[in-house]
Amino acid sequence: MYKLLIADDEPEVTESLLEEIDWASYGFEKVWPATNGREAMELIEREEPDVLVTDINMPYMNGLELSEWVKKTYPLTRIVILSGYDEFEYAKQAIQLQADDYLLKPFSDDQLISAIRESVRRMDEERERRSNVQLLQEHYRTTLPIIREKFLSSLITRRQPLKTIREKAEKYDLKLDGKGYLVSVVGVQPKEEDGKSEDVDSGIKRPKLSDDLDLMLFTVCNIADEIWSKRGLGKAFIHQDQVVLFTASPHLDASPVMEETQDGLKEILKSIEVFVELPVTIGVGTFARDIGGLKESYESALDALDYRRIIGINRIIYIGDLEPIGKTLTFDEAKERSLTRAVKVGSEEELREEIDALFEEIARAHVPVQEYELYMLEMVTAILKLTKDVQGGSDDLFGGASILNQYRKLTSADETKNWFADLCLKLRNRLASGRQRASKQIVEEAISYARSNFQNADLSTATLCEHLHISAGYFSNLFKKETRMTFGAFLLRLRMEKTMELLRTTNLKTFEISDRVGFSDPNYLGLCFKKYAGVTPKEYRAGLPEISG
Repeated sequence: MYKLLIADDEPEVTESLLEEIDWASYGFEKVWPATNGREAMELIEREEPDVLVTDINMPYMNGLELSEWVKKTYPLTRIVILSGYDEFEYAKQAIQLQADDYLLKPFSDDQLISAIRESVRRMDEERERRSNVQLLQEHYRTTLPIIREKFLSSLITRRQPLKTIREKAEKYDLKLDGKGYLVSVVGVQPKEEDGKSEDVDSGIKRPKLSDDLDLMLFTVCNIADEIWSKRGLGKAFIHQDQVVLFTASPHLDASPVMEETQDGLKEILKSIEVFVELPVTIGVGTFARDIGGLKESYESALDALDYRRIIGINRIIYIGDLEPIGKTLTFDEAKERSLTRAVKVGSEEELREEIDALFEEIARAHVPVQEYELYMLEMVTAILKLTKDVQGGSDDLFGGASILNQYRKLTSADETKNWFADLCLKLRNRLASGRQRASKQIVEEAISYARSNFQNADLSTATLCEHLHISAGYFSNLFKKETRMTFGAFLLRLRMEKTMELLRTTNLKTFEISDRVGFSDPNYLGLCFKKYAGVTPKEYRAGLPEISG
């Protein structure tokens, strides 16, 4: 009897297949449904089905990705792929994955049963072929590294009875006996080349990958395993996108176990730096007194690795050194006001100093990663609040990329700081540019209004600001900054130039001109004109050619 898993994100499809087909009559004693790739992956690890029927289009992990993982991890599992896409590329990938069949939706029960029967036929043939003891032994020898790695991964992903662990360790010839245990995780950073490429989605300058990630992990794992074996510390293996190291020590106390582990990790870090020049960071978890505690030690090692965003890469980070020591990290109102002021009205140097101070405080604070994440979120939120004053908003300003997605791609303290500084500087420059345009517009409107209303004796800074709906103090500073003179001086010059024009082109009396240029008192006009032109209006006109008419 066989086991079957059906993975499809359409519940009606899986329910229909489970209810309408008598799977037992086709040799299947157990059948499970899964609604997405991640759920399917967990079921496969737990139940190890013989046949996988999977849809291509699923959330979290699509059917092709799931099938590729199954072929690598469970090479004996037969695969039938379902697809609603009649495209050659999908069929081509299915062939490359050595799928038993590729069915296009909608398909009939008979079509699926026929494909399943073919898978069962092939499994029966495989069973018969593997009944040969010599072939079985050869297969076991070649697949033992995969089985070992799978077993080691299970120790850090779920709790298991100690009896089961010991039996499997003995079966797979793994020496994991000890009285004290510790898990360390090596996180591999992308290797930087001469240039940097731009991430299209986020606009962030990122290092180019000079090597495939699998190759980098394989290289690091080889170095780590050689050093770990030489020192008799335990095992090294690849789990997901990291290299994991078990320390299995005869010591009961945490101190000697930690000392042995630290010495080995320092040698690994140095060897990687010398021989492959890859940026790596190592997170070290909590001490465990039995092998059943490896899961908790692994999870705390991942927490330690997360601190590379705060304290940087190319180092060993022990979670015990980063436990809270009473200090808190709070982005309070005072810090928000100081940061937003620097963005809105500060110089570039002042803004960088403000950002330096914030990140120096982060580096000094020993707080959980979650508290640091919240602190960074509050800082970014404070910046996003200011984008409402920017034409086009945050999408236009930051290239249409999700700020949260950009942040999640950051892996070191320096990269996070540079990214945040870049956001702030972009916003500062856009706000400054907007203010400059707005200032010019206000001044231009004020000049236009003055030219149209200068003959009104009541025109003043106060009446103009009432018309423009802005404060007199703000306007006065703005006008002087843009024109290098006060509005009163500008208005007086405008009236004096108009007075000169009327003296040149008309025979109007001084009291008549006074009324036309906004002076209620002709004598005051005479005093102002004398001070401006150096002569009285009468003397100015006397020096002009006679006006006819």
